[in-house]
Amino acid sequence: MRVLLKFTLDCTPDAAWRALRDPKVVGQVDGPIAAPTSLEPGGFPDEWTTEPHRVAVKAFGLIPIGEQEIRLSFSERAGARIVQDTGRPLSGALATVTSWRHTMAVSPRGDGRTLYRDRLEFGAGLLTPAVWPVLWALWQWRGAQLKRLAPTWE
Repeated sequence: MRVLLKFTLDCTPDAAWRALRDPKVVGQVDGPIAAPTSLEPGGFPDEWTTEPHRVAVKAFGLIPIGEQEIRLSFSERAGARIVQDTGRPLSGALATVTSWRHTMAVSPRGDGRTLYRDRLEFGAGLLTPAVWPVLWALWQWRGAQLKRLAPTWE
């Protein structure tokens, strides 16, 4: 199943790229709905790397919903800078999701702003149709948060 977003961010592509590589932005974008906390010694890095990173996720900062591994890769294609998460849920309600591929891309629009594209592909077996509306709603929240925060990233 897929969830797709495509919109303009009111910031430069460089600022958007820095934000996608900043672990603090994940908390700002996903929170408080699905607030992540680092489970690694030393907490979140200053900037995401390709090293796997385990997080605990709480709904609304209160209800534990499981642990997840974030496993990122970074690339560039046809002028777009891309970050892809092929990590996986590890425990709790999150483990209902059995396959996960999240791709975010930023590219210049030509007017100084950024074209943002986001594609989540996931599977949860027979539960996929029930999980889709939850992830769709979370992605709409994320999109609204990204639009709200983008002007502050310069």
